[in-house]
Amino acid sequence: MDTTAPATVFLIHAWIRGIHPMLWRRFLVRSDSTLADLHWILQIGFGWADVHLHRFRIRKKSYTIPRMGLVEGHDAREVTLMDLRFRINERFLYEYDFGDLWQHEIRTEKQSVIDNERTYPVCVGGKWGGPPEDCGGPAAFLERRFEAPFRVQELLDEMAEDLTACNRDTVEDWLDELLPWREWLRLDRFDRRAVNRRLAQYAAGDTRWMDDE
Repeated sequence: MDTTAPATVFLIHAWIRGIHPMLWRRFLVRSDSTLADLHWILQIGFGWADVHLHRFRIRKKSYTIPRMGLVEGHDAREVTLMDLRFRINERFLYEYDFGDLWQHEIRTEKQSVIDNERTYPVCVGGKWGGPPEDCGGPAAFLERRFEAPFRVQELLDEMAEDLTACNRDTVEDWLDELLPWREWLRLDRFDRRAVNRRLAQYAAGDTRWMDDE
């Protein structure tokens, strides 16, 4: 490891396997960032809440933030992107939630000099809202995302029938059924500003980024 080498910036493209059309993000990340930093960058970028285990799989080695009695691997807090000497267009995996198994494929697309007028890390692009936690994995996510508008329309039609029949006591029940579908109707949106607000808080050591999920 050459500790005298100047830091650079990686353009990193990350997407979730098994989801079509592609659900992706692009980040600019300093090369002196650790893999633990990259873990948090991905958590913020895809809207995860870090409630499950994770690991990076890079060149047949595993890296993670150690948690007592859990996932074995090298300490992600002690390895920087610079240490790994990534080649341009090299790929590796970030796995999150070993039950649902969200596999994020990550590619280092470009390496450039640091812009001192810019704050890193920063998200420079993305498409689609991230999957809700514990929704069952890519196949279940796609099925529910497709089903959402039709199910909501069914519920609204049934609510309208009850209102027409003056069954107002059932309205709250319908609202309770509609509420869980709300986030599924918003998955066509990706709020890059919100992501970058949290990334800036993370970079500044402002712990409020953890409260804005």
